[in-house]
Amino acid sequence: MNYPTAAGTTDLASLIPTIWAPKAQMKFYSRTIMAQIANTAYEGLISKQGDKVTINNTPDITINDHVMGQDLSYEQPTPSDVDLLIDKGKSYSFAIPDIGKKQSIINFLEDWSEDASKQMKIAIERSIFADVYADAAALNQGASAGKLSGDIDLGSSGSPVALTNSNAAELIIERAGVVLDEQDVDDDNRWIVLPAWACARLKTDLKDASMTGDGKSTIRTGLVGMVDRFKVYQSNLLYKTVADSADNVLFGTNQALTFASQLVINESVKAQSTFGDLFRGLQVYGYKVVKPEAMGRLYIDKA
Repeated sequence: MNYPTAAGTTDLASLIPTIWAPKAQMKFYSRTIMAQIANTAYEGLISKQGDKVTINNTPDITINDHVMGQDLSYEQPTPSDVDLLIDKGKSYSFAIPDIGKKQSIINFLEDWSEDASKQMKIAIERSIFADVYADAAALNQGASAGKLSGDIDLGSSGSPVALTNSNAAELIIERAGVVLDEQDVDDDNRWIVLPAWACARLKTDLKDASMTGDGKSTIRTGLVGMVDRFKVYQSNLLYKTVADSADNVLFGTNQALTFASQLVINESVKAQSTFGDLFRGLQVYGYKVVKPEAMGRLYIDKA
């Protein structure tokens, strides 16, 4: 809409040029937290899609009763192993015409490349959350969770647990926490990932957001704070079951999930059939729940 003019005044709208802003409109991105909750120790070992990293697990040593003078029998511990397959990939590709690049005041390459990088992280993380929740130990999910108790309700298909303003902290401390405790999981590096609405109810339950250490947290990483021994992260990328309208919340320690990723290709080439540049990138990655007993699934809804 042109600036209004009074009656009888010459309209000079056709002489006023359109001005393009030198910076693109800011976009908002979902937070990514995989680097905070997963073990990335094997990331430096991969180089291309299709690679495989074999991870050895420490064997269980048998403890025997002993009496004085008894001959010892020596076992031969055999370590088990698990394969981390780098068998998945995500790519991006876009073109920038030479004319547009020369005449525009916006740095398309910088702006679009940054967007591609962020969208890549989001796409990879969403695919992981949609898959790994099912790999949690059977005793760490469902309506009868708990290795020792067997009566901890973490929600099940068709019957999610209702997370409210008054029970959010209890679900984390008395249910998720006890499930890991009964698996003898270390207290160190425990985490839980909640959707935004659940984080809001958790803060309401605690009455004071400072109780989660929010004032000291790095919000850009999605870290909400601490509850009991859990670092609470917020994410909009958790897998939601449409049938129940329920969220598959994950909790565990950094020992549970291993993740490896590498940007294999990030290049530009001249277009062959037109004037311009073609930009493309390939990210390969793999993930594996290597210690299922150190990860659990809490199935919640807003009811």
